[in-house]
Amino acid sequence: MLCSSKVLQSIGSRRAHVALGPWLVALRFGGSSPISPPCAGPVAGMACVEAGAFVRGDDSIEAATPREAVWLSTYYIDVYEVTNADYRGCVAAGACAPAGPRYAGFDRDQLPVQGISWFDADRYCQAAGKRLPTEAQWEKAARGTEGATYPWGNQPATCERAVFADRSGRGCGRAKRGAHPETGQPWPVGSRPAGVYGLHDMAGNAYEWVADWGAPSYGACGEACRGIDPRGPCAGESVCAAFPRKVVRGGSWYWGPGRAKAASRRFHVPDNQPFHHFGFRCAATPEQARRLGAGSPPGRG
Repeated sequence: MLCSSKVLQSIGSRRAHVALGPWLVALRFGGSSPISPPCAGPVAGMACVEAGAFVRGDDSIEAATPREAVWLSTYYIDVYEVTNADYRGCVAAGACAPAGPRYAGFDRDQLPVQGISWFDADRYCQAAGKRLPTEAQWEKAARGTEGATYPWGNQPATCERAVFADRSGRGCGRAKRGAHPETGQPWPVGSRPAGVYGLHDMAGNAYEWVADWGAPSYGACGEACRGIDPRGPCAGESVCAAFPRKVVRGGSWYWGPGRAKAASRRFHVPDNQPFHHFGFRCAATPEQARRLGAGSPPGRG
């Protein structure tokens, strides 16, 4: 058991690369691996993330401490960020409120929709038969099980791998149309290679809303952010007086590679006031995925 204790301690080290095998899951989560439904089969535009533990957090990022193992049930998540065309389709169907970007050229069909409040994002996902991912689900999908720095692994961020601000400028040097071209702009979704689980743009391009209220760190959140399928402060209820901001993840075209790290966190009020160009993608439970796979409700998501 001494060896097992040392392995558990190594999960807390940002330098550790831990293979979270069944014996470690049983030790960390109370003697046996939790039970979860398997993947429900293929769903267009979504990837399945199988149940299991992953290393969440980064002890070099204050808001992402402590680094530790968290266990998640099986879930699905969109391969791409929701686009302007996707969102406009929801508005046209009467299921979503008009919303979107305020910068010239940011409204092209295949760019990620931005300028969306958390409520807009939540409403869209529900209309699509899905939901916003929890923060833990988003992070596992962005880095895999062993705590990689980025979706592609631990190699440095480059503009061949993600859309962010580098020496060429914001948006990897892609100038914004009209005034203030130095602001940069996002790229069409899927412009960079897929990362872990076959997902695109989990680093950079557009910041993404997730379901959770935002505690300033996982330590400050406490048990609500630990263990099995954590839902964050206030268990994801509609009001959370103690932590009134929601979480956005993934960085964007506007910011540098530090914010594109899989463990990086940012917080903002859910009504998106003051206004920021945030986007999102949706997730689904296996049961929701079965319904989506059967063709109801329609739409890419």
